[in-house]
Amino acid sequence: MSDPKDYPYVTNLNVQYQPLELIDEKALADSCLHQWYNQTLCNVNDSVVRLGVVQGEYHWHKHDDDDEFFYVVEGQLLIDLEDRTIDLSPRQGIVVPKGVVHRTRAPERTVILMVETNTVVPTGD
Repeated sequence: MSDPKDYPYVTNLNVQYQPLELIDEKALADSCLHQWYNQTLCNVNDSVVRLGVVQGEYHWHKHDDDDEFFYVVEGQLLIDLEDRTIDLSPRQGIVVPKGVVHRTRAPERTVILMVETNTVVPTGD
């Protein structure tokens, strides 16, 4: 697996919105200037919803104890697995089960939402 220190990620784990606060995902995504950006939006029970604005590739990694849900809002997200690549278009999503080695890639600027436990380490275990 790759070393996450070799990649230009901006990852904000602080919860930006509390219950009953309006979340304007489009305004947040439109204002993002980073190539690989991840912002925790809110808590939902023991999980978090995160906004990702991505272009390029993330490193190979896995989460030993946590499933990860990816949903494409705009653009195209490729999820490389050891034996295949999953191609997600807008309004498509998938769960990557815990323990599965994967890498996400976006050939163009892509906006995604992710749902995962609030204890997950985004860069992997």
